[in-house]
Amino acid sequence: MYKSKLSLMDTEKAIKTVKDIFENKLAEALNLTRVSAPLFLPNSSGLNDDLNGVERPVSFDIKNYGKEVSIVHSLAKWKRVSLKTHGFSENSGLYTDMNAIRRDEDMDNLHSVYVDQWDWEKVISRETRNINTLKEHVKKIVNAVCDTKDKLKAVYPQLNCELSRDVYFITTQELLDKYPNLSAKERENAVCKEHKTVFLMQIGGKLSNGEKHDGRAPDYDDWNMNGDILFWYEPLNMALEVSSMGIRVDEKSLLQQLQISDCLERKELPFHKALLNNELPLTIGGGIGQSRICLLILEKVHIGEVQASVWTKEITEKCEKEGIKLL
Repeated sequence: MYKSKLSLMDTEKAIKTVKDIFENKLAEALNLTRVSAPLFLPNSSGLNDDLNGVERPVSFDIKNYGKEVSIVHSLAKWKRVSLKTHGFSENSGLYTDMNAIRRDEDMDNLHSVYVDQWDWEKVISRETRNINTLKEHVKKIVNAVCDTKDKLKAVYPQLNCELSRDVYFITTQELLDKYPNLSAKERENAVCKEHKTVFLMQIGGKLSNGEKHDGRAPDYDDWNMNGDILFWYEPLNMALEVSSMGIRVDEKSLLQQLQISDCLERKELPFHKALLNNELPLTIGGGIGQSRICLLILEKVHIGEVQASVWTKEITEKCEKEGIKLL
């Protein structure tokens, strides 16, 4: 039976410690300033992300407001507008606490209907809008995670799982070529088990087998310059994604991806108009799962051990049987 390496009280203290340390490490490494962010946005703004295009947002009306609003899925587009509003200069940016409800999420050890992330976004130039910039930022985030792990191990020596700072970069097509007979998730597990820390690039477009490795909305990441940070996670014997990030679309890649996704009507939304008119800065950004980072560093086996949410009866009973204490 599973037994947590930390008591319930130590877990609560350690969650706060992890978040404080990592947040500071991230801000310092990427030159970010913390800003406040919305929990919900007007549907008419076009700023809420559609993720894979099928997830239903949690929507409601507000007394005397006259418009329906939705709880955010992510803040990818909002952050870009906010960079302009705040007047951030090149090579500086923002980060914020993003809280969301994803009602259509399939709950399991790593997925909850409650989402908590550090969302970040940074201004770049046309000259630095490239793969090298993407890789540099990936390495800095991985180092921030590993630095946080080292500090927690000094406080709690029983946290002895190792994380690798050496990032292996591979595209989704290269991964398919390497493991043609495996499913997308199986491919991630295989490459991560071999290389420990992986940045899987170019997510969103179709591969040579006619399938997408995973879905991405067409109007925030440039599918040619994005990816996921994955750590091999021994307690669950699988690849653990902690961040989705990328160089954001410019006017050219936005049009291409809207056309591929058959949603050119979005061109008429305020955000998309501003981007097509070159009224928004070129940026790089992403989301880093707070509960995922806590699970990784505190060596837990269920995300419900590091966040308070709701779970199905089946999951609750299974966790109880296996000795997993949900918050």
